[in-house]
Amino acid sequence: MKSIHTFSFGRRPFIAALGAGIATGFRALADAAAPLFKVSLKEAHKGTLEIDTRLLDSYGAPPEPFRQFYLDARAIFAANPKADFTDAAIVKAAATHGLPVMGGPMLGNVTTEGATVWLRPATTTALTIQTKHTTTKAEQTFRAPAVEPGRETRIELRGLKADTAYEYAVMANNEPIATGGFTTAPPPADKGELRIAFGSCMHKVGVHNPNTVREILKRKPRAMLLLGDIAADDREGQINMHRADYQLRDVSTAWKQLASNVPVYAAWDDHDYFNNDLSGVPKRLTAADRDGVRGVWHQNWNNPPANDGREGIYFNTRTGPVEIIMLDTRSCRDNARQGERGSYLGERQMAWLTKTLRDSTAPFKVISSGTMWSDYVTKAKDSWGTWDPQAREEIFRLIEQENIGGVLLISGDRHGARGFKIPRPSGFDFLEFEAASLGGVPGPKGLVANCPEQLFGYDGLDFIAFGEFTFDTRGAEPRVTFRLIDQTGAVLEEYAFGYDQLKPRT
Repeated sequence: MKSIHTFSFGRRPFIAALGAGIATGFRALADAAAPLFKVSLKEAHKGTLEIDTRLLDSYGAPPEPFRQFYLDARAIFAANPKADFTDAAIVKAAATHGLPVMGGPMLGNVTTEGATVWLRPATTTALTIQTKHTTTKAEQTFRAPAVEPGRETRIELRGLKADTAYEYAVMANNEPIATGGFTTAPPPADKGELRIAFGSCMHKVGVHNPNTVREILKRKPRAMLLLGDIAADDREGQINMHRADYQLRDVSTAWKQLASNVPVYAAWDDHDYFNNDLSGVPKRLTAADRDGVRGVWHQNWNNPPANDGREGIYFNTRTGPVEIIMLDTRSCRDNARQGERGSYLGERQMAWLTKTLRDSTAPFKVISSGTMWSDYVTKAKDSWGTWDPQAREEIFRLIEQENIGGVLLISGDRHGARGFKIPRPSGFDFLEFEAASLGGVPGPKGLVANCPEQLFGYDGLDFIAFGEFTFDTRGAEPRVTFRLIDQTGAVLEEYAFGYDQLKPRT
């Protein structure tokens, strides 16, 4: 059932375009697909060779060279706790199967003048990226830095035009090995419409789902925000198996389609980190383990770089009228001080968030939390309300007292999809949207009993959907529309808000 709740002006058509490349050698996504192998979340958490192979083949096996390379690489990772992607045996396996890259391309860090492309080359063969303006057909070539085979690299595509669609091709020996497309960010002052998709709890079961990816690509978002529980799953301190899980992601046909055509911005939650509900430095692990999992995270994502020496994985970036602020709600926690101020984000991240909110000139600010902002679901289990309600109150008061408008809260962790108002004593309501439904895995009931603050709720099991914000700055009053969209493309929920509704009352 589709619910439409309009609190401001009517809808207008989306006008921006996104280049739509299809990676060479990757099978095109089908119109509809049912999984050939049903893998439960409990099984995915176990992550044995048998289970991971079923995941790999769940929507049809990827091309045989990718499949066999993954199986070879996984065996090497499993046998050697110290194995990295640069391990000579893994590099040899890539050569045996004729793969010039082990992973990528993955888009990220899109600006008004370009984008960053993440790749993991498998050889010393020189790689280049050719971009083509989709209207004028003007071409530019960018050379990838020389790196050790198996080491990730990021190629900055700069000098492009703002708010412009480009196709690109990754070239090796003058032949295209992968293609994709993106649209550069609009200038901050430009008026227009822009979409951002988001969701969490994809887990390893959802990474391979072509249906979700197809619907995301159809909607042409300028970014995809992933809020945790994405690809690595319950590997604790076994960094080698974290890497094996990322290699499983990188041979997935569906994942390649998404990452090569939509800029991906990612933050983690407990299952990407160590295991269920773990954070900070768990008793059975060490600070070195935490550093190790942070390191493998940075190896395998393409978030905007931070140059201030921060320890966590949090970051911010701007896309048109939107400041994207993604928090690290796992690795900066202080387990010995749970319930005390500063125990959840840590002092340094808290200070960074305060400054980022104060400094932002974007009309809209989307702030992600791996776990829920509100306390409605499972009594704030493993979330703000049981960890650091004082710091949360400081954030909310800062936004209210300094009249910071356009704030939207997004969250994950509690499988399913939900929306909430968070009422304040001032009479202002914060809005929280959770689309923890990318994997269709079980969790708490979608609807909370006796909760008038809830806007909507869906149970998690076999419910697969993503969230989307459409920002419209063309009228006298900027507005935003939230939609919840399932894997068939059906719009299940729709809420539109005028900017005045997102501005604290003074």
